[in-house]
Parts: sequence; C-alpha cells; structure tokens
Amino acid sequence: MPSHLSADRPAAQPSERGPVDALISQTRRLKGEVDAVRRDAPADAADPRERWRHALYDLALHQLDDLDRHLAQLRDDPLPASRHDSPVSPVGSAEWDLLTDEVRWSGELYRILGRDPAAAPLTLDELPSLVLEEDRPGLTAMVTDCLVDARPIDGEFRVVRPDDGVRTVHMMGEPVLGADGSTASMWAVLRDVSELRRCRRAVSETRDSLHRRRDAAARTEHRLAVELQEAVLPTWHGPLRLPPAGPGTLGLAAAHLPPSAHARIGGDWYDALELPDGTTLLGVGELTGHGVGAASGMAMLLGAVRGMAMTGTAPGPLLACLNRLLDTTAQPALGSAVCLRYRPNTRSLLWAQAGHPAPLLFRGGTGRALDAPDGVLLGAVSGASYGQAEETLEAGDVLLLHTDGLVPGHAGTTAVHRLLALAPRFAAARTAQDCVRVVAEEFGERERDDAACVLVARVAP
Repeated sequence: MPSHLSADRPAAQPSERGPVDALISQTRRLKGEVDAVRRDAPADAADPRERWRHALYDLALHQLDDLDRHLAQLRDDPLPASRHDSPVSPVGSAEWDLLTDEVRWSGELYRILGRDPAAAPLTLDELPSLVLEEDRPGLTAMVTDCLVDARPIDGEFRVVRPDDGVRTVHMMGEPVLGADGSTASMWAVLRDVSELRRCRRAVSETRDSLHRRRDAAARTEHRLAVELQEAVLPTWHGPLRLPPAGPGTLGLAAAHLPPSAHARIGGDWYDALELPDGTTLLGVGELTGHGVGAASGMAMLLGAVRGMAMTGTAPGPLLACLNRLLDTTAQPALGSAVCLRYRPNTRSLLWAQAGHPAPLLFRGGTGRALDAPDGVLLGAVSGASYGQAEETLEAGDVLLLHTDGLVPGHAGTTAVHRLLALAPRFAAARTAQDCVRVVAEEFGERERDDAACVLVARVAP
C-alpha cells in the first residue's frame, strides 16, 4: 500500500511557492521585531514581572522559529526528511501497515525517539517500550481509539532517550481505511515539543511567582491598613458615658463592621470626644479609596476633626476646614462626614453634614431622619460652606449615626429604611450598647464590599 506520509521518499513540490515565501518573509520580519523589543526591554532578574516578560518573549521567539522552520519545510519538502542540524522542534513521520505489518519511519523520527537509524522501526506493540510507564496507558488508548474507532490521534507522551533523558513528544495521526471500510494502516506525525513545553513551564512558573508576590504584597498592605485603622479609631470598647456624670449624659457605643475577607480596608471612621467646654463631639465619616492610602487619609482627617473640635470650632466651619484640607492634599480624595456638638446641660444638638446620611433620631418607638442642612462632599468644591441645624433631644432618645455600606449593593435609603424599622427594638433596649448589638445582628453577618461604622448615643433617662 502506498505510504500516505513518508519523509524518506521524494514528493511533488507545491505548485505555488509565492504565498508560502510571503508567509516566511512575514514570519522572519515579525521574529526580528520581537527580538528587537526583547533586547530593548530592561533585564531585571530581581523583578518577577520582568522575568515573566522575558520568558514570554523567549516563548514567542521559539514559536516563531518553529513556524519559520515548518513553513520552509512546506516550501521545500512537504514531507520531513532527516535534518540533524535543525535546532528547533524536529518533526518525524511514521506509517504502520496493518495488512502487511510493514512499518516505515522517517529518518528524523529515529532521532526524536533516540533510536539507532540502523535499527528496525518499532511496531505499534513495541512503541510503548520507549515511553515513560505512567504515559503508556494514554498512548495505548490513543492508538486503540484510532485503530478500532477511526478516531484521529492528538496527544502527548514522554520518551526516555539514552543520550539526553526524557523528551516530550506530540503525536498527531489518522487511520487509513481500506475499500471495505476497515482500518488498513495508520500514519502519524511526531514532534519533539520538549523545548516548547520548557518555555511554557518557565512562563507559568514566573507568572505564579508574580501572583504569589502580588498576593503577599496585598496581604501586607491589608495588615498595615488594619493596624493603622485600629490605632486611630477610638480605643474605648463597649459603653461610654460623656460626660461621666450630670444631667443630659450620653451613653455611647460604636461598632466597626468589617468588609468581607476578600475586600480591601476603606476609610470609614467614627469618633466621640469630650471637649474642654463640657460639650461632646460626635461624628462619623468615610474617605474614598481602599488600602493603606485610604487608612492614612482617614487618620489625617480624624486628627484634623479632633484638633479643630478641641479649639471650639463649630460643626459647619469644621467641615469647611476639612474641605480645604482635602482640596490641598497631594492625593485628591473625596469624603463624607457628619459632625455633631452636643451640649448636655440643655440637651441641645448642633450639627452639620458633608454629603453624608443624616443622623437618625428614635423616640417613643418610632424613628426619623433629621432634616439635613446644606453640605456637599468634602473635596468636591473648593471654598464650599456648610450649613448647620439644631435639634433638642429628650431623655431616653436614641441617636444613630452610620456610614454607607450597611446594605451591600443598595442605595443608602435602603439602609435608612431598615434602620428606622428597628425603632421598636431600640425602645426596648436599656443601653446604647444594646442598640449597637441590634444593628450588628441585623447587618453584621452579611458579605459586604466596604466596611461600615455605627455610632449610637442614648440620652440618659
């Protein structure tokens, strides 16, 4: 039977050489351009990103060399002959005639499989003897499927060569059917892809190393952001009373609801501070961004709030100063905040807001949002001014301040409605800490993309 693929006999040359020559020229031109870019790229062995880039360049050059060589074979001799001087991915061919038991190998196939060219080619039964033991079942299955079910062969296995050890071989083949429809022979093209697989492994290992380095950097940044946040936010835990004694004392409690494990730390903050004139500062806010940058910006903002409050600055002018502060920072950012100044002897409240949800007031089993004075986001408009509003509280009132993020994926109005629905439970609560527990039970167990802060102030009855 004539061989369908034999590299050792002459074959007819392609009738049109022009298109193949053009492809070869394009391939070589592209190869030169890739090589030039590779040489110009910085070589920093200490940087895994640069090692990854160079590995990708090497892989691309290897594949272009491979393409160049095979296009040249297609132009000069479509059936691969033995070329011992070829440096890239040698290709050999074989045919096994099932009717005559004749086996024909190209000269190149002997070199690929590490066989003596003077030795007889191996039969299909003998071929697995060259293959690593763990790869033999796969090769046997491919050959069986081809001979019995007429399925094409397309797979890889590893061979052990006596000269240079283990090599990876890619095999493609098809059955040749006789007149009665049965398999008469099987031909295959085998290619040494060891170098290609090595390049791909190098790319994969370098990419994995880069991912591990990025993950480590992200974990470090997360830890630093958490530590900075914990160092800056109020150190008191559980209930707090401001002032400690006297009429109109506030019972205070707060909670920081962290984001889900995969989310980065943001710039949410809360604060409660007794001021020199006997008033109490209450505030919550958030700064755009995530990570160490947002945490450090939050620390700067909170420090400014405390400093200006200690000097007696009213809430509206205080927010105007914060707006100017953000407007002059090297890294532009936006923020929102609500600041309140509570006077215990009169139970009066003076407050201002900058693009932030208004405080919620709960009284007698119902709740409402306070009417908000004018105020834009911090850092949004240069020279912005902020209005102020006053409210008089009563004994037993509960005041709740919060940041966005309580209800993931929903607008702030959704969180407000759900918080107002907690009014009966707040009325039954005995302390501010009990109210915070109610909020944590309602919102704390949910997956969230951003953190949320809650501050509750309860006027002593």
